[in-house]
Parts: sequence; structure tokens; C-alpha cells
Amino acid sequence: MIEGYMTIKETANRWGVSTRRVQELCSKGRIDGAEKLGREWAVPNNADKPIDARITTGEYKDWRKYKK
Repeated sequence: MIEGYMTIKETANRWGVSTRRVQELCSKGRIDGAEKLGREWAVPNNADKPIDARITTGEYKDWRKYKK
């Protein structure tokens, strides 16, 4: 890998998440400085893990039942 960058697998191990989650964060532009090199993503060594913006409250659970 290029000096100063990590692979998806290295980033996932460092942050304690799956490789697929890191790929999604990169493709959505949530990781500053992440670059796509061919088929691979390069994540800067000093990149911070973005906050988890997924809904985990259950607020939207069974939302179809309560549709007006």
C-alpha cells in the first residue's frame, strides 16, 4: 500500500468494524481523504472513525403498520 495509507482490512481491524462497513463509509464519502485506486480503497493513517449515523432506536420498526 502507499505510504501513509491503510487498506480496507487494516482500517476495519483498527476500528473494530467489518470490511464491508468500511467500504460503505468510503463509497458514501464519510471518511475524509479516502481515495479509490482501481478497485481498492486507500484510507489515510490519520483518518478518524466517523460516528455511526444508522438508526438503532427502533423508531422505524414496523413503520408500515402505523402509516396514516
